[in-house]
Amino acid sequence: MELALISYIAIISLILCILMYVDKERAIKKEWRISEKTLLILGFFGGAIGGVLGMYLFRHKTKHNAFAFGFPIMAAIQIYIIVQFIKNFA
Repeated sequence: MELALISYIAIISLILCILMYVDKERAIKKEWRISEKTLLILGFFGGAIGGVLGMYLFRHKTKHNAFAFGFPIMAAIQIYIIVQFIKNFA
């Protein structure tokens, strides 16, 4: 069960990190962008760790309060949930 949760978080985080990269590249090229709503929803549903990584690896959305504060808070909550889940079911 723990493996499934960790795998889910890892996959969603990877997807969000990649989307942050794609959005940054599109912003530079002045192309169609990925909506902030989409990025935040993926962060909320388990991808916040990847969102934080993508934000700082690609220097993207770091000045937007919803991302600069939202992703780290969501990531901390998600890490806490994972740790508690593993402690209770291990």
